[in-house]
Amino acid sequence: MRITRVLSTALLMAGLAAGPAVADSSPSASASASSSDDGSAPTQAGTSFRTATELDQGQTGTASGSTGDYLYWSFAADAGQRPTVKATVKLPDTHAGQTWQLDVYDGLRRRQACQYGAATRTAAQGTASLDLACTLRTVRAWSEQWANDPLPGTYYVRLTVVDLQSSDLGQPVSTELRVDSKDIGGSAAVDGSLAEPLTPGIAVKSASEDDSSSTTSAALSSIEPDGGWSSGWWSDRWVWTGIGGVLAALAGIGGYALTRGSGRPRRVPPAM
Repeated sequence: MRITRVLSTALLMAGLAAGPAVADSSPSASASASSSDDGSAPTQAGTSFRTATELDQGQTGTASGSTGDYLYWSFAADAGQRPTVKATVKLPDTHAGQTWQLDVYDGLRRRQACQYGAATRTAAQGTASLDLACTLRTVRAWSEQWANDPLPGTYYVRLTVVDLQSSDLGQPVSTELRVDSKDIGGSAAVDGSLAEPLTPGIAVKSASEDDSSSTTSAALSSIEPDGGWSSGWWSDRWVWTGIGGVLAALAGIGGYALTRGSGRPRRVPPAM
């Protein structure tokens, strides 16, 4: 009975400790829909990496353009997040078949592969709208230099048409773009972190900024996740590791108590 009571207490404590860790596996607060209702969502898109429109996770950005334009947005993603980019293209009433493509690049402008989602789709003649989606791999806190793993920092989204009839070139279109993330948690944690996120903040300097008396520098991106960038060392993996250690110790104590016997010497019957 004593062993059963000890094990029950340990399991209850483990469940209470795991509560916050399980809660962390839900979608991040930065991806909530309420953040898109503050009226600050952008209504235009950039035309290059340098002029990409900054978009917070959870916001729905809109932009109008012409068929054939390159539309760019940028957003911030931190370690442990799995971003999903969704785009909707509203096409003109009359058009021929068109193929649109959604590309995502990291802070080093390396194209990131989609884990799943239709990033390239073809709209048949007369189709009113087209939906595209790209779910990236989980952002890692650290990676080898030769790897192409997604790392914390700024990410760029490019939306454009890649195949169309010349008669459709220049027709007006309207687009919507939204970025959400799921917090994966300790299952994606690694032993390491970047010195700085891949945010291009000092890539370009004007002549006046090269002066030693100047303390400011050109910033190509000023966005960051809610609460700032993570330190890279803490994750709920530490909680589960501690729970596993406690359960292993209790299992060892229970096994010893069950196998050591009553502790009384066995009575040997007298010889006849």
